[in-house]
Amino acid sequence: MSPLFTDAHATTAPAPRAPGSGRTPLDRATASLDAPLAVVDLAAFDANAADLVRRSKGKPIRVASKSVRCRALLERVLARDGFAGIMSFTLAESLWLARSGFPDVLLAYPSADRAGFAELVGDPASAAAVTVMADDPAQLDLIDAARPGGPGSGAEVRICLELDTSYRLLGGRVRVGARRSPLRDPEQLAALARTVVRRPGFRLVGLMAYEGHVAGVGDEVAGRPVRSRTIRVMQAAARRELAQRRWAAVRAVRQVAPRLEFVNGGGTGSVQHTAAEAAVTEIAAGSGLYVPRLFDNFRSFTGRPAALFAQPVVRRPGPGVVTVLGGGYPASGVAGADRLPEPYLPAGLRYDPQEGPGEVQTPLLGAAADGLAVGDKVWFRHAKAGELCERFAQLHLVEGDRVVATVPTYRGEGRTFL
Repeated sequence: MSPLFTDAHATTAPAPRAPGSGRTPLDRATASLDAPLAVVDLAAFDANAADLVRRSKGKPIRVASKSVRCRALLERVLARDGFAGIMSFTLAESLWLARSGFPDVLLAYPSADRAGFAELVGDPASAAAVTVMADDPAQLDLIDAARPGGPGSGAEVRICLELDTSYRLLGGRVRVGARRSPLRDPEQLAALARTVVRRPGFRLVGLMAYEGHVAGVGDEVAGRPVRSRTIRVMQAAARRELAQRRWAAVRAVRQVAPRLEFVNGGGTGSVQHTAAEAAVTEIAAGSGLYVPRLFDNFRSFTGRPAALFAQPVVRRPGPGVVTVLGGGYPASGVAGADRLPEPYLPAGLRYDPQEGPGEVQTPLLGAAADGLAVGDKVWFRHAKAGELCERFAQLHLVEGDRVVATVPTYRGEGRTFL
């Protein structure tokens, strides 16, 4: 550092102590393990799963794999009553899961993976397990182009159509919600449905509508009462509008495809609202199993943080400050403080505003720093759910103050799909 600058914390630090293992059950459980590491608290995970089932009111929950990214935990939750099927995020992942024995995989996003489509149409078992998303005839053309024997050849491809759920005001000049499907009106869904059922080699089996502006946006933001009220008013209006439009879209598509197998909707933050719609047959959810920090801001439910990661203290620059190794794991979405991991345990630590969480080191400030020794662990919560698993090859599964199993993440199995 230039001598023109001074470090306000560069004074005499308290005498270091030997690293301890008795601060929290997580510290005791992982006392023999070196950080960085990631854990899943199984009691919290199972409690969160039970709460999702309670809120789904008897409708099955399809697990969003992007929020879990660990086959062992997908198997664990799917073994519970109330869960059925996976919602995947890439075609390569879908094929891998199908070959791994998962019998019902809904690909939630359109794909341009020509090699993957060639594999799909060439493998009747995978084609029977995987359902592909579509919202444009061009996507069907791409699948047909991948068929070795030409359009219509090979295995029949299961198709799900996606309805745009965004809430629009002022004649469409204001949009609330993600830019996803171009199919907004029931007539548009029905038109594409007719295209699918008329084309050889395709079968229309489902309809999906993901209301991310309700399911993924907290309505009780700490310290922001006006913003919270505004969000609640918006979401209530958006739910009413979407329920009517979704019902009409399902009716229009069923007139074309009477044997539609499922209508998927929802997300962790809107499970109970979407489950109340008669048109919806299943609910999608995944983040509610881990409960990352972005899901602390909902009035309708309170989850238990289940997935955490630990970074080791490697420096003690002065009183009230420690430095941990790495930790700069921002989440996707619009950049902001809410996308950063949260220093969680010991309580009372915060980022240095001049540095924030870094790629190779992260200074943390607060009185709790003086109780930490070099080698101790600082526990963090990621802002979003499954993205944490892109940083770690393993998850240590904890019960109380014991690690009862260690399982690979997708990354640990050599699978980085996106």
